[in-house]
Amino acid sequence: QVQLVESGGGLVQPGGSLRLSCAASGFTFSSYWMYWVRQAPGKGLEWVSALNTGGSSTYYTDSVKGRFTISRDNAKNTLYLQMNSLKSEDPAMYYCAKGGGSGNGMDYWGKGTPVTVSS
Repeated sequence: QVQLVESGGGLVQPGGSLRLSCAASGFTFSSYWMYWVRQAPGKGLEWVSALNTGGSSTYYTDSVKGRFTISRDNAKNTLYLQMNSLKSEDPAMYYCAKGGGSGNGMDYWGKGTPVTVSS
């Protein structure tokens, strides 16, 4: 069965950095687009970033462009999100998600890893 396990979240000061990881199993990782989404307390899900199967095409929501970098290691079945210059608007539960294939959005999500930004 599909499993997505996020890690790397934590408490960081404003301006700091974190690297999130998502270990994937139960499917052919290299064949699917992968995504990061987040949910801040009291708010809805927000798409953060997307990455194509080979890792050559990346997409970001405007609020994280230039600060976050999505990447993948298909040999290790792992998705990453490097987050730099973290701001007060970034705290949320961060989830990785598997693409549904053929442009069909996302079909599986992990349980998330929390990111807190505070001085």
